[in-house]
Amino acid sequence: MIECQVGVGVYDRTLPLMAGVVDIDGVNANYDIAPLEELFARAFDEEAFDIAEISFSNFMYLTAVGECPYVGLPVFPSRSFRHSAIYVRTDRGINEPSDLRGRRVGVREYSMTAALVARGLLEDEYGVRSQDIHWLYGPADETDSQPIARMLPDGVELSLIDKTKNLSDMLKAGEIDAMVAYKPPKIDLGPSTNVERLFGDYPAMEVDYAKRTGIFPIMHLVGVRRDLAYGTPGLCKKICDGFEKARRYAMERIREDQAPFTVLPWGSVEANRSLTVLGDDYWTYGVASNRKDLEALCRYSFNQGISPRQISCDELFFPETLDWDPRGVV
Repeated sequence: MIECQVGVGVYDRTLPLMAGVVDIDGVNANYDIAPLEELFARAFDEEAFDIAEISFSNFMYLTAVGECPYVGLPVFPSRSFRHSAIYVRTDRGINEPSDLRGRRVGVREYSMTAALVARGLLEDEYGVRSQDIHWLYGPADETDSQPIARMLPDGVELSLIDKTKNLSDMLKAGEIDAMVAYKPPKIDLGPSTNVERLFGDYPAMEVDYAKRTGIFPIMHLVGVRRDLAYGTPGLCKKICDGFEKARRYAMERIREDQAPFTVLPWGSVEANRSLTVLGDDYWTYGVASNRKDLEALCRYSFNQGISPRQISCDELFFPETLDWDPRGVV
């Protein structure tokens, strides 16, 4: 039994591990549930965790330049469509994605995964490249911390905002034309502020996107300290197995009606809708069943000037987990 400090977000698919409903064989895990931005910074900058949930985009960049202290496992605790993440001024003639060309667009951190995926969507679906936009980065709102700029994108115009300002206030004041954010800016959307989402009916658009492309964007993955992974044979597959057991537990419980697993009154109805739209295995782990999603992320990172080379998805993961099949977990 080895002691491991684990930094991970609190979700239905991780809580079973934290609660001891399932475990990681051979690991005595101590869980740290700090805010995700803090977890990421402590993982990348301090190597504070043995096992950590980490930003996929920043992980790809650090791996591409040979500076990542973690090796990846094909376990993806956070996934999200990002049509909803683009907010625009409605008084600037921005009526469709192509109108973003030449605009000043704010983002908390250029290399964060939510922005990576939103920009990938703009390029793949609408032909709007990252290089077509002037990006500005800084705190999302007055309560946000200063972002960490891990890299400067190649061939992309990127500027730091004044340290006395934040992007939400700048969007409200009309100092920027749009903003890409993983949570809504602190602005009342609508005519009173002239700020709305670029895609108004984003749920329907995300359903259409999922059906056409087969992609459910990955935001985060689980990483293991390189020295621990290579120095402890068999550990990485055991970690994968533990997270898979926790995911299965959550997937089984979300459809319960008698004693609902979530606080959503119609949670089982929404669960069945998601299964109907996306299929029974829409939230899977493993490289094989996620290769299309992973290759898209690798392509986005290079096209957007983040990774200095075209990275292969196979080089992101610990070798013995490349053929790990979650269907074999018992």
